[in-house]
Amino acid sequence: MGNRVTREDFEWVYTEQPHTQRRKEILAKYPAIKSLMGPDPYLKWIVTGMVFTQLLACYLVRDLSWKWIFFWAYAFGGCINHSMTLAIHDISHNVAFGNKQIKWNRWFAVFANLPIGLPYSASFKKYHIDHHRYLGGDSLDVDIPTDFEGWFFCTPFRKVVWLVFQPLFYALRPLYVNPKTITEMEILNALAQFSVDLIIYYLWGLKPVVYLISGTLLCMGLHPFSGHFIAEHYMFLKGYETYSYYGPLNWITFNVGYHMEHHDFPSVPGSKLPMVKKIAAEYYDTLPQHQSWVRVLWDFIFDDSIGPYSRVKRVCKLASDSR
Repeated sequence: MGNRVTREDFEWVYTEQPHTQRRKEILAKYPAIKSLMGPDPYLKWIVTGMVFTQLLACYLVRDLSWKWIFFWAYAFGGCINHSMTLAIHDISHNVAFGNKQIKWNRWFAVFANLPIGLPYSASFKKYHIDHHRYLGGDSLDVDIPTDFEGWFFCTPFRKVVWLVFQPLFYALRPLYVNPKTITEMEILNALAQFSVDLIIYYLWGLKPVVYLISGTLLCMGLHPFSGHFIAEHYMFLKGYETYSYYGPLNWITFNVGYHMEHHDFPSVPGSKLPMVKKIAAEYYDTLPQHQSWVRVLWDFIFDDSIGPYSRVKRVCKLASDSR
């Protein structure tokens, strides 16, 4: 079973998040970074290709045995779906069509959601704004585990269970930590998603629907891609609450590993974040960074100094325009 995690509370700080000040400093020194902000002209075509790839896969798996359904869901389809959630993350910052085309971005996120099998994009957008605005904010940033998660998932075995069921915790945590009124866009997201699920079921049966949904749940749980959930903000070194990863998995995850850069400049598309690092290299090269998401998962499970409590928390003042 292993040792229990030594932490018994979050790392409470009484400072503002570091990204705001660093953004000001970098922009003052390198104003050219502003030219990187704005839509990514290729994102919509890449996402569209991924959606149709999954629809083709639904047709191809319709007659496979169940063991092969789950194998391909984990080895292929789930990888695409996890990557798609990170495309939706990018789209939530309006980088598909730009800030002047808000509705186009919202509806395109709903389209990108279709292979995932469960409605996700509209709710993610609603809460992700708070994650950036109130990073680590008590009762505001729902990316942070609850006290129960920190207290209970404190041994290697329990941390593995927590990682396996991570999609469930991410889905249910906002309802407990910071419940918000269901929006019209969330209802439309659900109607569109379940309509397409029913069409796939009508055309090709249950197996393609299971292929999509199980792939999403499996590959957002204990999977190499899921290392980014832990790598981004879990405090592996005291005093540092955001970390970047510059390895090859960025190629298929829309550069989500450039997470320090992303929080500094959320309006820069993922495809251009490496340019931010290159321009302002002296700000990022000296910061702690991860070399491997698989190693991140290994350390999270077996290092008894790291667990769900290994997050920085702060009390944030609610912005007047946040609702």
